[in-house]
Amino acid sequence: MSAVVTRFAPSPTGLLHCGNYRTAVFAYLFAKHTGGTFVVRIEDTDLARSKKEYEENIFEALAWLDLPADATYRQSDHRARHRALLEKLVADGVAYVSKEIPQAPGDREEVIRFRNPGGALTFTDIIRGDITTDVTDLGDFIIARSFDEPVFHFAVVVDDADEGVTHVIRGGDHISNTARQLLIQNALGFPTPMYAHLPLIVDSSHKKLSKRAGAKAVTQYRDLGFLPEALLNYLAFIGWNPGDEREFMTKSELVEAFDLSRVQKGSAVFDEVKLLSINQHWMRELPDNDFIERGKLHAPNADMLTLLVPQLKERAQTFIEAQKMLDEDLNFFFAAPAIDLQSLTKKMPPAREGFTREALLALQKVVIDLPEKSSAEDIKARIMPLADAREAEGKGGRGGMLWPLRYALSGRERSPDPFTIISVLGREECVSRINAALKLFS
Repeated sequence: MSAVVTRFAPSPTGLLHCGNYRTAVFAYLFAKHTGGTFVVRIEDTDLARSKKEYEENIFEALAWLDLPADATYRQSDHRARHRALLEKLVADGVAYVSKEIPQAPGDREEVIRFRNPGGALTFTDIIRGDITTDVTDLGDFIIARSFDEPVFHFAVVVDDADEGVTHVIRGGDHISNTARQLLIQNALGFPTPMYAHLPLIVDSSHKKLSKRAGAKAVTQYRDLGFLPEALLNYLAFIGWNPGDEREFMTKSELVEAFDLSRVQKGSAVFDEVKLLSINQHWMRELPDNDFIERGKLHAPNADMLTLLVPQLKERAQTFIEAQKMLDEDLNFFFAAPAIDLQSLTKKMPPAREGFTREALLALQKVVIDLPEKSSAEDIKARIMPLADAREAEGKGGRGGMLWPLRYALSGRERSPDPFTIISVLGREECVSRINAALKLFS
C-alpha cells in the first residue's frame, strides 16, 4: 500500500462541534499510526456562507487539540483546476450543460449534470464492509452550478485525487454521497481511495449531535476550562476502543493503538458527564504548579493557592469550576469569615449554648498544642477522642464539637472537613479564628 494520506475537510460556515472534530481525531490518529500524512483542507466554495472567522476557529481548535496538519489547502484556490476538468467532462460527453426550468426565484437556468451510466456500484468500506448502490436511481445528477461553481461531490473528488488522499475517513452520513463520487472518479480516471464511514454521534436524547441542537463548539470546551488532552482522549473513544481495559490514554498512546478495525458500526453517544470525569482525571494528573498555570488560576495569596490545589483536584471537574471554588466556596482560606452566634450554636439547644463555648475552648487548646505543620489525619486523631469523650458526657458529642469548629474556621455550612481546614490554614490562623468565635459569647 502507498503511504497513507488522510484528510479533514471542514466547511467554514459555522463553529464546528465535537462530532466534526471526532473525524479529525480519527483521521489524524490513523495517519500517524501508519506513518502517513494528515491533510487539512478548508472547503470554502460556498462563498455566501463561508466566513474567515470560522476558518480561523477551525485552525485554533486543531492547534488546541494538538492535531497539526502536514499540509493545508483551501478549496477555493483550486477553481482553475475544477473548471478545466468540468470542461473536459463536457467535451468528452460524460457531462453536459443542462437547461433548467427554475422552480423558485434564484434557481439556475443552466447547470452541469453528470451523464449517469446506471447500474449497480459497489465499494468496500473499512468499517462496514461491501456497500452496493443502484446508481440508476440517482439520475443525471448536478456536478456544478456553472463552470466556476462545482458542487461538493465534484470538488472533493478532484481535490482528494490531487492531494493524494488514500483514505477518506468521514461521518456515516456521507455514505449516500459515495456512489456519486465513485462515478466521477471513474469518469476522470482517478484512483478510488479507501473509505471508512464513522458511526453517527448522538446526544443524550439519541438525536444526531448538531449545532442546532445545542452542541458546543470545541473552543467552548477550552473556554470552560477543559484540558485538550482530556477532550482528545474522549473524542478518540467515541465509537472506538483500544481492545483492552484502558480508559485514559495520552496522544502518543492513542497513535500507537489506533486501528480502524476497532471502530464500531453503531451510533455512539456523546456523554458530557463522562467527558467531565475524563477531564478531572487529567487535571489530577498535573503537577500542582502546572495545575495552577494551565488553569490560569488566581487568588489573593499565591502560597495559599498552592496549598489548596489538592482540594481543587478533589472537587473540580474543570478549571472554571476550580476558579469559582477559589472565589466562592474556598474564599475563607484567604480571609477570616464573618460569623454569628446563632449559626455557631445551632447544633445545641439554647439552654446548652455553654457546651459550644466549652467545646471551642477545648479545641483551642488542642490546636495550640499542634506542631506548626500537621496533617489532616494527625489533627483528626487528636480531636476525635475529645469529641467522643464529650459525647459520653452528654455534652453534644461529635456534632456539638465539630460543627462549631468548622463554622468558626470557615463561616460556611459546607466546606472541607475541619481537620483539612486546620492543616491548610495553619495553627496560628486557626487559633485566631477560634478566639473570634469565643468572643461572640461575651
